Amino acid sequence: MTKHIIWDWNGTLFHDVEAVVGATNALFKPYALPELTADGFRAVYTRPIWVAYERLLGRPLAEGEWELLDDGFHEHYFRLSAACGLAPDAEVVLAGWAGTQSLCSMAPHAHLVPIVESFGITRHFTRIDGLVGTTGGEKAVHMTAHIQALDLDPGEVLVIGDSVDDGLAARHVGARAVLYTGGMTTRAELEGTGLPVVDTLAQALQYA
Repeated sequence: MTKHIIWDWNGTLFHDVEAVVGATNALFKPYALPELTADGFRAVYTRPIWVAYERLLGRPLAEGEWELLDDGFHEHYFRLSAACGLAPDAEVVLAGWAGTQSLCSMAPHAHLVPIVESFGITRHFTRIDGLVGTTGGEKAVHMTAHIQALDLDPGEVLVIGDSVDDGLAARHVGARAVLYTGGMTTRAELEGTGLPVVDTLAQALQYA
C-alpha cells in the first residue's frame, strides 16, 4: 500500500520541455548543430546528461567541456523556464492525494525551492530536495539520501517521474515507480523499463 509519493519536478510536475529544448539549442548554437525539436531531443536524451551531449556532438567531451556546457545550459534554462507552468493536472493531483508526498529533483536546490514556492504548492510536500553541488549525474544516490532523510519504508513509496533514471532510482531504493510521458523521454524508452507508463499525472495516481 502506498503511503507516500515522491515526485520528480522537471518534466513531471513542472512542464518545462520547451525550455529544456530551447536552452539546449541555444547552448549548442556555437557548434553549428541543427536545431532540435522536442522529439529530436527525446531521441538523444539520457542520464547522465553529459552522455546526451556526447550523442549530440558525436564525440566524447573534452576536458573541462562538461562544466562549461552545464553552466551555459542552466543560464539559458533559467531564463526560458520563467515562462513555463505546471503540468495540466498537477495542482489537482497534489491536492487530491490523501497520503504524504515529497519532491526529489536533480535541479539545483537553490533554484528549485523558490520556483516551487512561486506556484503556491510548497505546502503539499513534507520535504523538497534539489541538488547541492554538481549537477547532471544519476538520481539513485540522491533518491537514497531523500528516502533516508524522510525515514520512509521504501515498500510504501511510489515514485512518479518522467525519465528512465527516475525508474532506476526507485528500484535502487526498493520503491515502486510510474513513469510519465510528459517530459524528456520517449514512450518506447519508458516502456523498455517494464514499469507502468502513463500520459497524465492523474493516471499515475491509479497505481498508488
